[in-house]
Amino acid sequence: MDEGIFFFLTFFGFLAAIILVPTLARERTKRSAHDLVSQAMSRGQQLDPNLVQQLTQNLLEEGNRARKTLGSAVVLLALAGGFVAAGYVIDGVDPGGDGQHAMWIPAVILGSVGVAFLLLSIIDYATKRRSPG
Repeated sequence: MDEGIFFFLTFFGFLAAIILVPTLARERTKRSAHDLVSQAMSRGQQLDPNLVQQLTQNLLEEGNRARKTLGSAVVLLALAGGFVAAGYVIDGVDPGGDGQHAMWIPAVILGSVGVAFLLLSIIDYATKRRSPG
């Protein structure tokens, strides 16, 4: 396998692992907590008010999704800008100019995902303002 392709596969695999593993673990924890509560309710057991408050607090924190999406957009766009800047720095070292073009690939990918997150946050803010409550 070409070492350039191996580098990009390793980089994006690492990036996906950093993003996906904590998210999947958090969702699995939430799912198991809700399954436990539903089993307790089906058996007729009383629920602890502190547990209900903690579960609803997590739902309230998830309600601030637009701000988290905007933060993700800013980080991804900054990373894309960093790759573009690194491409220009590499261009001074590499007289052939292939380094600069190679750095545009992750910059375009991260930039497009950042723009998508930015559009999602704008839509979230617009619908949040229109919806009652």
